Amino acid sequence: MQVPKNFVAEPFEYHQELELTIERLTNLGMGLARVDGWVVMVPYVIPGEKVRARIFRNFQNYSDADLIEVIEPSPERVEPKCPLYQTCGGCQYQHIEYGQQLKEKTGHVEELMQKLGGIDHPVELAHGSPQVYHYRSKITPHYNRPDKEGRQPIGFLQYGRRNQIVDVQQCPIATEAINEALPEAREEARRAGGKKRRKRGGTLLMRHVLEGVVTDPQEIVSERVGEVCFQFKAGEFFQNNPYILPELVEYVAAEAASEGARYLVDAYCGVGLFALSTAKNFEQVAGVEISEPAVRWAQANAKISNVKNARFVIGKAEAIFNGLKFPAGETAMVIDPPRKGCDESFRQQLLAYRPQRLVYVSCDPATQARDLKEFIAGGYQITRIQPFDLFPHTRHIENVVSLSLS
Repeated sequence: MQVPKNFVAEPFEYHQELELTIERLTNLGMGLARVDGWVVMVPYVIPGEKVRARIFRNFQNYSDADLIEVIEPSPERVEPKCPLYQTCGGCQYQHIEYGQQLKEKTGHVEELMQKLGGIDHPVELAHGSPQVYHYRSKITPHYNRPDKEGRQPIGFLQYGRRNQIVDVQQCPIATEAINEALPEAREEARRAGGKKRRKRGGTLLMRHVLEGVVTDPQEIVSERVGEVCFQFKAGEFFQNNPYILPELVEYVAAEAASEGARYLVDAYCGVGLFALSTAKNFEQVAGVEISEPAVRWAQANAKISNVKNARFVIGKAEAIFNGLKFPAGETAMVIDPPRKGCDESFRQQLLAYRPQRLVYVSCDPATQARDLKEFIAGGYQITRIQPFDLFPHTRHIENVVSLSLS
């Protein structure tokens, strides 16, 4: 056994085995245990389980370990459906019964709200996905150039490795249509890989839409959510779980309209998902977006679905609300920013505009909690926190927080 050069042998030796009892899961999907107060992180476990783990890294205030054996399994432990589970790094929770996954994710949201936002508000049980496997409508398998033996795995990063790719021939969280198309797409990637491409490797796009499974990022595709049809380029962002998306959109629409607002502003509107899906609840709707191509798609999507009370404006970051004529006291705002959350300029402008109602949709409750802390200090109060599980079997959670002006 060769010890890595940079390994620090305190408080544990390299590959030292420990028997641990798991206290809880972190929001990164890792099990947390303690040895005389020292924290040890172990993957693929469930709170309450007794396990044997092997140390592979010591940090300043915790250690990382691999799971060797589950000595006393939890009643919530189930058999994963993927043969690559624990090798492929794409999923963290396939070993946990789905109802328990929802409880764990709800707890993660509660913890992040309290720790990062100082928010002590009840969090409702995460809303589960109607489809738990074969739900994901977009995957992007990667590949590197062939190795010396000519092997060229196409798939996803191996758990715990930065560059090692696991060959994934089928993915049980991708839709069945994607899995049917995947063998041919993998073969085509190997055939079409010219010298330049083989040298660099590449990424496949597999997107399941109304037109079928599409692999060209530039192809114009369609997706229907409720009564509204959306068109966009296959490589651009659009939510990847079509089974739960209508329920998420309906919830956001109801929350935005719950206190009688007559107008809606959809900030970070993208191709118009929330603006067009909620337009029937309001007299007028405005979508604001920094990306000009996204605004053009939103305008086209309004015409496709004959939504006549929505308009879309290109809003620069430094003056995003300048073109708005809606009275703030009768306006609700939906915020759905990227993972980094709302930038400082946006937060300041929102607090200056002061809409009556806010519905904040986030794929990262950590940055969301940071923003919420500022909104609360600026005069808003939380009325409801509702997570949605768009990505079963992974650690990811979409969180919706509703706020009203105090």
